[in-house]
This record gives sequence, C-alpha cells and structure tokens, in this order.
Amino acid sequence: MSSSTTVGSAERPLRVAVVGSGPAGVYAADILTKSEAVKSGELTVSIDLFDRYPAPYGLIRYGVAPDHPRIKGIVNALHKVLDRGDIRFFGNVDYGTDLTIEDLRTHYDAVIFATGAIKDADLNIPGIELDGSYGGADFVSWYDGHPDVPREWPLEAKEIAVIGNGNVALDVARVLSKHADDLLVSEIPDNVYAGLKASPVTDVHVFGRRGPAQVKFTPLELRELSHSKDVDIILYPEDFEFDEESDRQIQTNNQTKTMVGTLTNWIAEQPEDLSELKASRRLHLHFLHSPVEIYDDAETPGKVAGIKFERTELDGTGNARGTGEFVDYPVQAVYRAIGYFGSALPEIEFDHKKGVIPNDGGRVLDASGTHVPGIYATGWIKRGPVGLIGHTKGDALETVTYLLEDRENLPVASVPEADAVVELLDGRGVKFTSWEGWLALDAHELALGAAATEAGGSHGVEVKRERIKVVPREDMVAISRDGVAAQV
Repeated sequence: MSSSTTVGSAERPLRVAVVGSGPAGVYAADILTKSEAVKSGELTVSIDLFDRYPAPYGLIRYGVAPDHPRIKGIVNALHKVLDRGDIRFFGNVDYGTDLTIEDLRTHYDAVIFATGAIKDADLNIPGIELDGSYGGADFVSWYDGHPDVPREWPLEAKEIAVIGNGNVALDVARVLSKHADDLLVSEIPDNVYAGLKASPVTDVHVFGRRGPAQVKFTPLELRELSHSKDVDIILYPEDFEFDEESDRQIQTNNQTKTMVGTLTNWIAEQPEDLSELKASRRLHLHFLHSPVEIYDDAETPGKVAGIKFERTELDGTGNARGTGEFVDYPVQAVYRAIGYFGSALPEIEFDHKKGVIPNDGGRVLDASGTHVPGIYATGWIKRGPVGLIGHTKGDALETVTYLLEDRENLPVASVPEADAVVELLDGRGVKFTSWEGWLALDAHELALGAAATEAGGSHGVEVKRERIKVVPREDMVAISRDGVAAQV
C-alpha cells in the first residue's frame, strides 16, 4: 500500500464503508473499532455505515415481530455502539442508486456488505401464484411498518395455512391469530392495528414437513404462543412420531428436549373433545405434512380455496418421506415461511442459487473465484439466512479479521476525506439521515406512544403504549432531518 500519508495513521485513518446497519453491519463496525490493532494505536479507522432505510437496525426493526420483548435488549446494544460517536450513520442512502461501487472505492479503502436477506424463499408448488398466497417475509414487513410496502394488507380469510416450522412461521401465525388489542403494548403502527382488528380469522394452521423433534423454532418462540389471550392451541396425536434420530436429538440436545417436552405436555393436557375449547380463535400445529398444491374452486376462481398435503413419515435419520396419503384443508389464505433469500447487489458477483455473495470467509469473490481486493461481506448475505442473531458476531469477527490481514494490500481511496462523501450525497440531492436524525425520530415515536397513553389509551383500549412506529418514508426522513436542523 503506497500513499503520501500512511493509511491507518492518525493523519489518514483507514476508511471503511459498511453497507447495511442491521446487527451484521453494526457488529462488524464495532469489532473493527475494538480490534487489537486499533486498541494498541497501531491502526486508526474511520467507519461510515450506510442503510437504504432512514432508520438503523435492519431486520431488528423490520423483520422481528413487535411483541418480542427480548428484541429491546438487542436494540439497546446496537444503540450503544452507534451512540459512541466513532461510527457515522447515513440512512436513506440506497447502494446502487445513490452510491455506486465506484463511489465507494473512491472514498473508502475497504467496503463491507452487510445487506442481509429480506425476500421469501420460493416454494415451487402448483397454485403458489393464486390470490391469497403470500410470502411470510412480506407479511412481516407489513406488520413491522416497513416504509417500502403497501400500508394495507388483505386480511379477509377465516382459515389460514402457514407453511414452515421456523421462528418466522411462528411469528406469522401468532400475529395472525392474536387479537389486535393485545398488540397495542408493542410499537405496532396504527394502520397495522386497524388491519388486524378487522380480520375475521378463526383458525390458523401451521404445517411442518417433519416431526416435533425436527422443528427449527426455539423454545422461547414456542412458549410465546401460549401467551396469546383467547387463542386455543390445538395439536394432533397422529403427528407425534419419533424415529431413532429423534430419540438421539432428545437425549443429546437440551433445546430439542425442551421443545418436545412442551409439545407433549400440551397435547397431554388437551381435552379429547375439542369442542370443550372455548376460545374465539384457534392455532393448530401440524407435523408430518408436505405441501403439494394450493388450489382454487369454481366459486372463487383464481383465489385460494384450500391446500393439499402429502402425509409424511420419518425415515430413521430425522428426514421425512412421503406416505402416498393426501389430505386437504379448506383455507382462504396461505403464507409460506420457509426461509429468507438474499438479493443481488449491483456490480457485485451473486450466487442466485444460494442467495449470497460468493466469498471466502468474508472476502468477496469475482466470477472466477478470485478475491476482489477491498470488498468483503458479512451476515446473511455472506452465509445465507441461517442461525440466530448471536451467530452474526462470530461471522463479523471472521470477516473483520481477514480485512485486517489484508490492510497492507488494500486499494487506496483516492478521495478519503470524511467530508467528501457528505458533499457527494448533497450534490446528488440525496436526503440522507444521520444518527442525530435517528435520535430525533426515536424521540418522536416515543412521544407518539406517550401521547396515546396520556389520552387514555389508544383506539378505545386503555393500555400503555411505549412507542408508535412512523411508517411513511417521507415522514421518517422529514422528522429526522428537521430534528437535526432544529438542534443546529
């Protein structure tokens, strides 16, 4: 690395751009600032964090159900990192539109992509395109107040199928079956409350292809189902099958043991006569069902009328095989929640089969498999949408470690001055938001919740509202930028 001023010195810090301000991006920035090279004074760094949304936190804000209290702890941890002042936040900046890879290379010595995965994985069965067939990730974006999705959601079905046995599937099923008034204690936007309040739903069915010992959700997610008021959970004895691998998992994995114990306790306590259950809504958990077809009927052509499954059985290894027995369920909506999938980024190589940026431990590769100097990836766009949020820290550590190993051979930014990026965005008319802008928006959302509480609740329901999330992008940007202007 050659420069008139040593890159990484006090006079010329190593300039790093991180694209994506969810946990993956924030963790990478934090780990870099706390690296031994930086702590020892051997290296100085200057980090800018970019996000296409006006607010930070990525899928923590727009991909997790609002009634998850533990998420507040993660938000608090991310807040502490960004509030230190040594990492700049640029919100409402879209990579590929507002900034190109050439721009980033001009202003930064290294770029870390941490753009995550926001799309639904495909489910290729007949009828998936019918009206009433939805992606679970799209629904999550709606109820989390994502600024780029429509304000309304078609909640017209009385009977709903949710396909998947992971945490997102349970989130979707819980929100669909939960009474809207019970969500007012969360940061749920008003348009989402209104939509859920008008929902005529009576039954939500969750389907998994394998058995109870193979579910992918966590014990906490499972227990949260039982906290919904006026919602009965229903299980079916014929779905409780355990093979040799199931027994091994139960004996060796505490999480599996806990979940199977919870499920078997529930079904043991369940009355034999289901008519004794008196809740106005029911959440059904089904196992050993593989989706075959979503279909319409003569009365509602083009719209979901039901879904067909093949019953499965475990094969001794924990995997499932078809039995040749088929069952139908009359439903008017189907939500697929079988995983997320990454999105391609302009001018960056992309693996369309895996939904990730090709990389070697976080070093981004080109079409020939060669590392692209100065370009890195972390989080779900690096390894795919697997693992919990905690796994992202180790993932970021690996990427940052390689970046630091490469620092003597990084391509040197030609315009590294910190103010140059601000001037570039201003010159292009990009209405970017800042960390101070997020603090203003955060305070505004908290004030909305306090006002609703002081007024005696919200929507005629007396409940303390901690915050009410602002949804329209233009409002988020205006509140953020006006709040900063008012402080100047």
